[in-house]
Amino acid sequence: MDNDNPVAFEELVESLDMLSVEWRVTLVIFGLVATTALVAFIASRVILHLEKKFQKTSNLWDDAILHAVRKPIVAQVWLQGVFWAAELAHRYSGAEIFGLNKQLLQVGIVWLIVWTLTRFIRESEKILVSPLKMRKPMDYTTVTAISKLGRAVVIITGVLVVLQTLGFSVSGVLAFGGIGGIAVGFAARDLLANFFGGLTVYMDKPFKVGDWIRSPDRNIEGTVENIGWRLTTIRTFDQRPLYVPNAVFTTISVENPSRMYNRRIFETIGIRYVDVKQMPVIVDQIRQMLINHEEIEHEARTMIVNFTAFNASSLDIMVYTFTKTTQWVRFHEIKQDVLLKISDIIESHGAEVAFPTRTLHIAHDKPDDQELTAAELNQLNAPAQPRSETAR
Repeated sequence: MDNDNPVAFEELVESLDMLSVEWRVTLVIFGLVATTALVAFIASRVILHLEKKFQKTSNLWDDAILHAVRKPIVAQVWLQGVFWAAELAHRYSGAEIFGLNKQLLQVGIVWLIVWTLTRFIRESEKILVSPLKMRKPMDYTTVTAISKLGRAVVIITGVLVVLQTLGFSVSGVLAFGGIGGIAVGFAARDLLANFFGGLTVYMDKPFKVGDWIRSPDRNIEGTVENIGWRLTTIRTFDQRPLYVPNAVFTTISVENPSRMYNRRIFETIGIRYVDVKQMPVIVDQIRQMLINHEEIEHEARTMIVNFTAFNASSLDIMVYTFTKTTQWVRFHEIKQDVLLKISDIIESHGAEVAFPTRTLHIAHDKPDDQELTAAELNQLNAPAQPRSETAR
């Protein structure tokens, strides 16, 4: 932005009096561009070397700052070099297009500042959520929301500064935005509803990225992959992406199984009626087995093992308990082990697990105190004879 540098380059052009003006200007501009490229390359290598050196230190923020400024600094070198070349071309050509050099330089500097700040915010976000870099990493959903809000503030501020630089009145722009915001609000009600729905999710935190959620009100179930300002992306269990507008979450109930403390085993086991004498000892041994099981939570959670009902074909035992794990696969492994041990306990007492049966009683014409003859017994026990094909 220093005006003395174009003057110095102009003096350099005048000193090359053995060539025509066009050739002298061309050579100086070419030299400026080549020098700019060399300086940009050197600056990039120096910052990259510093990044590798500071990565060995325990301070994480110097890495974030260097990574955030490396590309903007290289861009600043190019911006300044091209500005000087354009200023030199403007002094000798007088082309109207070069009259915007200073404004473009100012806009470019504002853009570089915005770019640097947004890059630093992104790097800070990676540090704050990383378990490798932080002893107590922050919640990913919260950090993402703050990061998005911070980048939005930086970008909006940059746009207002650019408008002011270009000669627009910021107060007029804000006033126009206030009037136009009413019209935009009516035209984009759904968009604003989704925006505030996303804001509600970020503030209330009913779920976060990585949680398994489901809604009893809608056919929504899966793992949360991303929470945006308009949509939340959910990966269903058949691996299909489900895009849910954020406004939906303000009107439905959402279950978050990922935040459960335990998983429940709730089964009804039936034994035969002939095994009723073994019922007390079977119930006691099942209860004791669950108490001794290392994967069953019996102190902080309710455990019920009781004979509960005379069912149509069985004597029912209710088994109600909780596992220590909440992992889906591990839960089913534990449940399988518990059910097999219950089966072993029932068999160890000569009892059997019941299944639906029917008992058929046959009434006879003879009185109960009259014995059947041998011929009558044989007739009752004889197998049924197949009917002839000609029988009617």
